[in-house]
Amino acid sequence: MILYTCNQKTSGPALLHPCAKAGNALKDAGYEFELKTVDGYRLFPWTRGGGVRDEVKDLSGQENVPILVLDDGEVISGSGTIADWAKANPAP
Repeated sequence: MILYTCNQKTSGPALLHPCAKAGNALKDAGYEFELKTVDGYRLFPWTRGGGVRDEVKDLSGQENVPILVLDDGEVISGSGTIADWAKANPAP
């Protein structure tokens, strides 16, 4: 399982930061995951090119993070969707 986030990773308050919301939900559900970070920020589009961001686009069809890639290859995009998935699918 791989969680793609911005450079802040999963730090910060979950209410204010989408990547933290996704990471905290996965941790609360008992998951361990690989973390990959992308460069650039949503509000500064000129900073968002290449590298891992291209990988995010290939996987999800868009450039925004967070996205979660499950071990079976399924891609879940968006902090709310990732949090809902984690609550519905706690780690065994």
